[in-house]
Amino acid sequence: MSAETGAAIRALAAKINVGVVADGLSLEQALALSQQPDPRDIGLLRSLSFGVLRWHHRLQWQISALLDRPLKTQDADVAALLRLGLFQLQWMRVPDHAAVSTTVDAAQQLGAGRVKGLINAVLRRFLRERDVLDRCMGEIPEALESHPSWLLNMFQVDWPEQWQDIVATNNKMPPMWLRVNEGRISREDYLGMLRASNIAVAESKQGSSAILLLEPQPMGTLPGYKDGLLAVQDAAAQLAAGFLQLAPGQRVLDACAAPGGKSAHILETCRDLAEVVILDRNNERLDSLRVSLGRLGHVGTIVEGDASQPSSWWDGRPFDRILLDAPCSALGVVRRHPDIKVRRRQTDVKMACAIQKRLLLALWPLLVPGGMMLYSVCTTTHSETVEQVAKFLERSSDARLGGPGVGRGRQILPGEANMDGFYYACIHKKG
Repeated sequence: MSAETGAAIRALAAKINVGVVADGLSLEQALALSQQPDPRDIGLLRSLSFGVLRWHHRLQWQISALLDRPLKTQDADVAALLRLGLFQLQWMRVPDHAAVSTTVDAAQQLGAGRVKGLINAVLRRFLRERDVLDRCMGEIPEALESHPSWLLNMFQVDWPEQWQDIVATNNKMPPMWLRVNEGRISREDYLGMLRASNIAVAESKQGSSAILLLEPQPMGTLPGYKDGLLAVQDAAAQLAAGFLQLAPGQRVLDACAAPGGKSAHILETCRDLAEVVILDRNNERLDSLRVSLGRLGHVGTIVEGDASQPSSWWDGRPFDRILLDAPCSALGVVRRHPDIKVRRRQTDVKMACAIQKRLLLALWPLLVPGGMMLYSVCTTTHSETVEQVAKFLERSSDARLGGPGVGRGRQILPGEANMDGFYYACIHKKG
């Protein structure tokens, strides 16, 4: 890679970072809206973009310590370049001189040539004073753990014995799990295809359809991907289909279904269901879901509608099973979406709780007596999991908790068996 190309990739990464930190976009939105580099450089761009956000709070503290005066709000591009340079010096296998020079050159490409001297001086000062900074950082939890203070406090309150493991997991690269489409190929046969392609698999005991890759691979290059032999889905998310206790003839609702991974797995798990209604309020997300189901060879009843307002879409026929994969704070998937640590606020948790309560109450009447609702969220907060379910049970005299983790539901913490953080509660309706 030429020095000019290297600087261009870093300039693009800085723009993406500004989109997230200053403009409030999700990382995936910022990546999608950005100019696409040569395919050979996409891996580097994503490594930079994800890594700078993963270590954002530490990098911000380092910048504050290295500058004589704070940057102005309008200098978001300068701050992004400094974070980018500091990230490379600490976590990428790039020679120090190359990390500094390409970041300085990236400033020129961003039209910020006026600050080339500042960026060069700050990065070189970091190299000289790194040991001192590291010692001082030990007294600043937000910098040491690279999490906002409110989130560290929440983890400590909810998980006093496990919070450090949760934080450490959040700062790691995520694993890549596959779900074999057992309607088209067996897990053993697909493992043979991976071996033939020299793709190594890690040891795992999670699920009959789950495979953990030793190293992540570009999704489209996996054998049989275009033919619908597999999907990419974390093993924790794959547990939903089993917890639903599906049986032939059942009518199933997957509420808040997009992007559709759990819908597809339901269709793969039990092929003789009477009907699977796949609901989401966002038609663009449903379009993507249709493409995904089509690739896998699945057919369901796809409905655009708000799960909290069944009167606008429900046909009056009750469901035997309802999967409510509710909107949540997503604090169980931070390692996959490091921008959560930058974009999420404590008030977002309270807003998510209000939405979850509304969805539970709205969907419960749609369930047949003797049926079961699986409440699911990819988070770890007690307010969105055990407390949310306990309050629902208090309000609903015809509801009882059963299934895994009877009494509290099943909480998977981030990193448990290399899975994402997830919570499940099987809520049964009395017959």
